[in-house]
Amino acid sequence: MRKKIKKTEVRVRLAPSPTGPLHLGTARTALFNFLFARQHNGKFILRIEDTDFERSKTEYEREIIEGLKWLGLNWDEGPDIGGPCGPYRQSQRVDIYKKYLERLLAEGKAYYCFCSRQELEKMRQYYQSIGQPPRYSGKCRDLSQKEVEKRIAQGQPYVIRFKINPKKIIFKDLIRGKIEFDVSAFGDFVIAKNFHQPLYNFAVVVDDYEMKINHVIRGEDHISNTPKQILLQEALGFPPVKYAHLPLILGPDKSKLSKRHGATSVSAYRKEGYLPEALINFLALLGWNPGDNREIFSLNSLVKEFSIDRIQKSGAIFNISRLDWINGFYIRQKSRERLLDLVLPYWLNDGLIQQTDFPGQFLIKETKEIVDRNYLKQIAVLYQTRIKKLSEIAPETDFFFLKDIKYPKELLIWKDFEVKEIKTQLEKLQNVLFEISEAKWSKEEIEKKVLEKANRLKDRGVMLWPFRVALTGKKGSAGPFEIAAILGKEKTLQRIKKAISLL
Repeated sequence: MRKKIKKTEVRVRLAPSPTGPLHLGTARTALFNFLFARQHNGKFILRIEDTDFERSKTEYEREIIEGLKWLGLNWDEGPDIGGPCGPYRQSQRVDIYKKYLERLLAEGKAYYCFCSRQELEKMRQYYQSIGQPPRYSGKCRDLSQKEVEKRIAQGQPYVIRFKINPKKIIFKDLIRGKIEFDVSAFGDFVIAKNFHQPLYNFAVVVDDYEMKINHVIRGEDHISNTPKQILLQEALGFPPVKYAHLPLILGPDKSKLSKRHGATSVSAYRKEGYLPEALINFLALLGWNPGDNREIFSLNSLVKEFSIDRIQKSGAIFNISRLDWINGFYIRQKSRERLLDLVLPYWLNDGLIQQTDFPGQFLIKETKEIVDRNYLKQIAVLYQTRIKKLSEIAPETDFFFLKDIKYPKELLIWKDFEVKEIKTQLEKLQNVLFEISEAKWSKEEIEKKVLEKANRLKDRGVMLWPFRVALTGKKGSAGPFEIAAILGKEKTLQRIKKAISLL
């Protein structure tokens, strides 16, 4: 007996297959379903479509669930929390599918097909040779009940096919408007390999009915499945659902987003140091726009602003630069403490520091120095405006943790100045810094004293450029005054001395 659910309640679902990690396209579909449900005070259901027994893996299911939770897209019913329409894994719903398969067979709306792969391949080649799309010829459609029972008793393998009667299917897509299909071109399609292995189009129709799904929001690659699902709904006497097919996410070359364009899984972007709020913000703008030039949206503001009417029909171009900009924005909003917590794993994983037995203390592996959270926090805050993703923190700041930084002496040269002039300015800089006491060693004091000298020069870069390179060994970095303040007087003078010796 079906559980009672309010007739007017909006119910949407995300139904991923655990045959791979959570894809960005699936995450965006989840987001749009989540927003639609929350807007209408409805329910967002997670269903795992794991009837592909060979490719489905529990580790992928775990990754999908973890990824969705990390994004903040929590569901109201699902395999991990249950609900009134469970179970929420297709592999646990075989008896339900069997009931409806038997019904279609009994009503003459489906039939057993015993054709071999070789026969089907010959049919496919024939239709191709006469310039028609491949379809099933209907060879087993009118087998007698006696013949069917005989073949089953002999152990002949079979599939179950749905009978197609020529007609047109017309439905209104909430994004694309009127869509029309002539189903006679489909041929009688397979709905189950056997009673234990239903196929996608059949299982999804049964599940959507049993779970009282009334709005299906999914990718446009499912448009061709929709007429088949409508035919099955009609054959089983199920009420129609409303469909909305989202535009595909495309790579910069306007082909479907794939691994050749870069990472496509949510877990890969998480590992790279993209924040969940940034990824949500970015995914929302892939195919939807608010009607103005705004680009920053929290999940809560999206619930208020989102509208299916503003989803575009054409493909959405994936622009990594836009994602980087959005992620950088959210990084800059983090508190000092939260920022440190976010970047710490990247320093640890890169082997620059390691945790000690004392809370809040860390060992710099190369120099064997013990530093505290405050020291690391200074570095994180200094680079807060410079990094676009958290994983950049380690390569950008590694010089803080190294005993000896390596760089070519040519990097110390500013513009077309002679080596001798650069060396002279570094020696003057060394003297200026040496005169600053440990007690007064700070960004403000270093900047004041150094600029007193540098501003007298025709081009102050001749002192400031090698100053920064001597401290970092990099072409680009944060300012030398801030870096010197964090490194301390002793390390700063050591690095300038090394630069002078290089020249």
